[in-house]
Amino acid sequence: CMSTGKNIRHFTDVHGLPCIEKLVRSVEETPEPISTNITGTIPRWISGNFLRNGPGKFEIGNQMFNHWFDGMALMHQFKISNGQVTYKSRFLSSDSYKSNKEHNRIAVSEFGTVTMPDPCKNFFQRFVSRFELPKPTDNANVSFVTYKGDYYVSTETNVMHKVDPETLEATQRVDWTKFVAVNGATAHPHTENDGTTYNMGNSYSSKGAYYNIIRVPPTKKTDGDTLEGAAVLCSIPSVDKSKPSYYHSFAMSENFVVFIEQPIKMDLLKIVTGKLTGKSISDGFFWDPKGSTTFHLVNKHTGTVSPIKYIAQPILTLHQINAYEENGFLIIDMCASDDGQAINNYNVQNLRKSGEALDEVYNTMCRVFPRRFVLPLNMDQHTPYKQNLIDQIRTTATSVRVGKNKVFCTHEDLHGEDLHQYGGLEFPQINYGKYNTRPYRYFYGCGFRHLVGDSLIKMDLHDKQMKVWQHPGLYPSEPVFVPSPDATQEDDGVVMSVVITPNEDKSTFLLVLDAMTFEELGRAEVPVNIPYGFHGTFNAQV
Repeated sequence: CMSTGKNIRHFTDVHGLPCIEKLVRSVEETPEPISTNITGTIPRWISGNFLRNGPGKFEIGNQMFNHWFDGMALMHQFKISNGQVTYKSRFLSSDSYKSNKEHNRIAVSEFGTVTMPDPCKNFFQRFVSRFELPKPTDNANVSFVTYKGDYYVSTETNVMHKVDPETLEATQRVDWTKFVAVNGATAHPHTENDGTTYNMGNSYSSKGAYYNIIRVPPTKKTDGDTLEGAAVLCSIPSVDKSKPSYYHSFAMSENFVVFIEQPIKMDLLKIVTGKLTGKSISDGFFWDPKGSTTFHLVNKHTGTVSPIKYIAQPILTLHQINAYEENGFLIIDMCASDDGQAINNYNVQNLRKSGEALDEVYNTMCRVFPRRFVLPLNMDQHTPYKQNLIDQIRTTATSVRVGKNKVFCTHEDLHGEDLHQYGGLEFPQINYGKYNTRPYRYFYGCGFRHLVGDSLIKMDLHDKQMKVWQHPGLYPSEPVFVPSPDATQEDDGVVMSVVITPNEDKSTFLLVLDAMTFEELGRAEVPVNIPYGFHGTFNAQV
């Protein structure tokens, strides 16, 4: 975007960022478990698998993927038992992976990488292949999720893979389109205590693009069940028929699913003609700074969409923190930034830069901060206009009725000034099992003084005070909270994170912090290199 002569916006003025290219280096898999070197103590009550997902291979043959999200999925398992830890990793044997391997070139298009037509085809076949729709990738490299008690790895296309959390082997390819009329689903479903799972996915028809709320039942009818019984709870039409909003996640409270329609859009025509024009899917994404953000509320029990639209300034949000209802209000906490121009800054070439070029990539990206919106639920024709409707809740967020069915909302910052010096916060996690959809006090996340997380942060919402774990040259990934067996407090447990060490060869480690004090309890060092990953989960074993 420099070449267009556009004025590039700078959000920060940071200099001298260390090069982190080793965080996006391809590695080999470690399919047989290896032991780790433990410093300190790993509490003996922790029993299970800490599972992580993310890209692990950035080249095929002599071709390189363009975008960080394109790397081939590498699954990691830290098996924790009786204070001991073993590590193993395995590439997901997706069709994309197998096809790439077989042809020794990038044979399946990813989010930011277009495949070149097969050189072995004749001119006519190559010409025709440019008119085929891009086949959705099944390279599920974003997260580990559960449906009906089974583990899956997921990205945002129509295909997930069921994975055995013990062996990390993909046992089944599961296609959303065989169960519900959607083109894909997010990698961030929400699960209720009984196992019922909600997700969102798009569908496209001659009438335009639709956003669908999907519900997957909690239990299997037969052993071989995957997504049987999944149903679309409701469909919301996209305001702009051919340019729907991109969403990475959604919010859920006790009675509502909240879809956040944000002004980062997907140009469907560009995406569909990408093969012809040589453009990748990511080229079809654009930020519309004049657009607004709309919160759509869907009743989980009836599937009805609230006629009231809650509007806010343009924001980009990838990850929700929590949402709950209180005194007739819906409280939604999320990580958000004011500018979404940077969605394409995360290409591999940028992550491998150094010196001033690297500083420039960082400084042109808007920081992400935790924010709270408070939406009034009980509105009728007598609700007054042009005044803040939020009462009975201590917050600086506002909601003002500006039309018959329109409320304009501003947020409260869920942090103090001190978070700015840690570069904002992303990859938020909470004590999900006990506190998702309920009033809560703590969340955990990564501070971003670099293009990836370089600190771990615990935020206390009572006083917006933070506890921080950080060490120069160490890059911790998403913190995952695991409650202790007889926990009485919300933060009674541990926080786990995989810490990457680009300056030291083969010294990656699993870090275990006491969630209350945020002090290190122990670490398990693994003699391998691991690229920086996205999301993880803890698979507890009794």
